Amino acid sequence: MKRLLALLATCATVLGLTAALGPQDAAAATGCKVEYTVASQWQGGFQAGVKVTNLGAPTNGWTLDFALPDAGQKVAQGWNATWSQSGSAVTAVGVDWNRTLATGATADLGFSGTFTGANPKPTAFELNGVACTGTLEEPPPAPADGTPVDINGPLHVCGVNLCNQYDRPVQLRGMSTHGIQWFDACYNAASLDALANDWKSDLLRISMYVQEDGYETDPAGFTARVNELVDMAEARGMYALIDFHTLTPGDPNYNIDRAKTFFASVAARNAGKKNVIYEITNEPNGVSWSGIKSYAEQVIPVVRAADPDAVVIVGTRGWSSLGVSDGSNESEVVNNPVNAANIMYAFHFYAASHKDSYRSALSRAASRLPLFVTEFGTVSATGGGAMDQASTTAWLDLLDQLKISYANWTYSDAPESSAAFRPGTCGGSDYSSSGVLNDSGALLKNRISTPDSFPTS
Repeated sequence: MKRLLALLATCATVLGLTAALGPQDAAAATGCKVEYTVASQWQGGFQAGVKVTNLGAPTNGWTLDFALPDAGQKVAQGWNATWSQSGSAVTAVGVDWNRTLATGATADLGFSGTFTGANPKPTAFELNGVACTGTLEEPPPAPADGTPVDINGPLHVCGVNLCNQYDRPVQLRGMSTHGIQWFDACYNAASLDALANDWKSDLLRISMYVQEDGYETDPAGFTARVNELVDMAEARGMYALIDFHTLTPGDPNYNIDRAKTFFASVAARNAGKKNVIYEITNEPNGVSWSGIKSYAEQVIPVVRAADPDAVVIVGTRGWSSLGVSDGSNESEVVNNPVNAANIMYAFHFYAASHKDSYRSALSRAASRLPLFVTEFGTVSATGGGAMDQASTTAWLDLLDQLKISYANWTYSDAPESSAAFRPGTCGGSDYSSSGVLNDSGALLKNRISTPDSFPTS
């Protein structure tokens, strides 16, 4: 398990190429669209974003050039690119995991800066010397009064994407519970009303530990509570991600009989619902990919026997890092995928601990595998320490660009910096105001509550 936070700001790019590219890659794209925003500003400092959409031919590398209008404006720290500044001229060059942009693809970059005097926005951006003046037709808006489940209906996997009833790729953004054996008081009518209506979350991940005083101590009781939370999410139009939260021991085969019993029960009970997704193992660790694959190929048929059309998510090696935390990479899954249809693979990260090498693996894998970030945190992999705003923003910008769904750890008042709420919040009536949110919760709420714009045609 782990946790994350969301930062504001996105900053961006015009495509070009690095010196290492060959002549065939050096042609400027024929058009691009740029959106520059100041996400936040304080005395002497600000955080900015530029989102660039490639409207021309696919590019195998990009460089964004623009000028800061005031002499007192300086780039202090940037992410999702290699940043440099000379005088007023600013350059951002794509990094390994986002350097390729197809036609219609976007890149989101961010930077924090300082200023003295005024802080005007730049207005001229260039891609390989070509001004970015293009426009892009916006996707049709979702029905204003529809919930995520109303709009999207039952989900399925199409290619490498999670798709809705219109066969269009969608990204779900939401929160994960902490262990319901410890923080059950956090999941009541008031907190789920806030999650759906104030946070505007698309999903609730229901984290049911198997060990650590969890399911194995009371299978019937924990199964009933999971089903109750599924119903509560359904009533509020959110998707419910049922997480069989295996962590210690890390080999999911240790719990295979429990998994078959649990999933046979919840799949039979919830098969008629549109909002249920099954995560059959949380963070496999100390086990080979072949062992995880064997487990999945035994448990998935149990789900399918009762609920043949639901999306199933399979954990990956190295605490669901696609093997990166074990010194491996995504190739073991790409070359030996689970023998089942309508499945996705879990990827987890903690922003302060997992940075460029993890983002690179995710980016490479996303073109070959359907991925779902079922858990992430804004802090270190321990669940503690300071949140890493820059890394979190880089992660969330990348997930948005790739349309990868995510759930943040954790919608709880646990005494750790990954928790959304300050200790003592749960059991009360306020789950949204600045008075109860810690830094991670405030950032995540800000990020999740932006419009989804689910495609309907």
